[in-house]
Amino acid sequence: MQRIKSKEVKTFLNIASSCLFYTHLVGHQRQPAPTDTSKHLPKQNQGALDSYAIYLLNLGHCSPQLSGQLLRSRNAQDRFNSFKRTNIILQHLRRSMHMDAAGEVLLERRGCAGVITLNRPKFLNALNLNMIRHIYPQLKNWEQDPETFLIIIKGAGGKAFCSGGDIRVISEAGRANQKIAQDFFREEYRLNNAIGSCQKPYVALIHGITMGGGVGVSVHGQFRVATEKSIFAMPETAIGLFPDVGGGYFLPRLQGKLGYFLALTGFRLKGRDVYAAGIATHFVDSEKLGMLEEDLIALKSPSKENIADVLEAYHTKSKIDQDKSFILEEHMDKINSCFSANTVEQIIENLQQDGSSFALEQLKVINKMSPTSLKITLRQLMEGSSKTLQEVLIMEYRLSQACMGGHDFHEGVRAVLIDKDQSPKWKPANLKEVTEEDLNSYFKSLASNDLKL
Repeated sequence: MQRIKSKEVKTFLNIASSCLFYTHLVGHQRQPAPTDTSKHLPKQNQGALDSYAIYLLNLGHCSPQLSGQLLRSRNAQDRFNSFKRTNIILQHLRRSMHMDAAGEVLLERRGCAGVITLNRPKFLNALNLNMIRHIYPQLKNWEQDPETFLIIIKGAGGKAFCSGGDIRVISEAGRANQKIAQDFFREEYRLNNAIGSCQKPYVALIHGITMGGGVGVSVHGQFRVATEKSIFAMPETAIGLFPDVGGGYFLPRLQGKLGYFLALTGFRLKGRDVYAAGIATHFVDSEKLGMLEEDLIALKSPSKENIADVLEAYHTKSKIDQDKSFILEEHMDKINSCFSANTVEQIIENLQQDGSSFALEQLKVINKMSPTSLKITLRQLMEGSSKTLQEVLIMEYRLSQACMGGHDFHEGVRAVLIDKDQSPKWKPANLKEVTEEDLNSYFKSLASNDLKL
């Protein structure tokens, strides 16, 4: 299900407001209000109010009863005069805008904590610009509030913490050269930086799917709590993008070459492996997660050490997969050896020469990825390994804008999310055709348009 885009909302509000203004004006002139206000709109907007009732119903933004009411107001004009008819739409729009703003992310003060709940369970809590614009200022407020001692972020619905950014919307905006493609990445990365530099303890309960943008709003905080249902991945090379949201910072800092492996292959880590890899700082059985949250909230003026003690107590008592070894433990020597190369071509050659079933499986995966994304990603991590988080986010913003203007991201979204044929046609189609000059263009400064943190 799609959401109403802000531009569409603004258009319909303008139309509706124009109708209200007209009926208000003729009312003061003691003239009869027109029976159909759409006749007095510009030609291209005639019928917009009527079709909007169907539009709202199709998008799931109003009930069949309300949609029928709006339509009957057009077809049976004696039911509603123009003022009432238009006012219903205006009221609904304002109400749905408020619900969207307030409902997609919940921000609460509970006990000693500020609690952020990502609240789009039907969309696996995918992050959109509206949510970012609500979280960022509240995070800053709580950081300065002497009565707020920690910040907790979690996802609603049980299936996902956050499955990533709402990339389909971003791709559509990028294709249309709309400003949202710039705004989304700029404001998302500012939020990632704010989390990374937050002066209050930040606890992310990464229960369920945690990918892409969901990693960005969790991994830079001080504490990340995984459960047996956690699923972590940075799968961006499969959609013609790169592991952003500070991936260039945290991935190369994982043990050995693990981060390079995860970035290039999009390999999924599950449950306790998310902790073993160093993505999570603690592991808690999911049935205890609610109790953990309540215990954190009930702390009285806690220090960072008090919070760490509570998390450690729950972590120590967790039983699920307690004796399980890290899923990649037996392959770490191969990963460190094969993924230590300075070029993607050499990594591929290393995997071929290794010849093990594990190496050949990774080779098969890498060969499906965008050649451009693979080269961007390797360089991103190599450069990011010696940069600060802020420097990495500035670099990644440059990359994001170059990807918006390129081919592969939009093609990847088409193949994976729109047509779902899983057969993207990458351009260039092979690594050899991605030149050093091409690669340099992705990393070049945007001058006055660079990300400012």
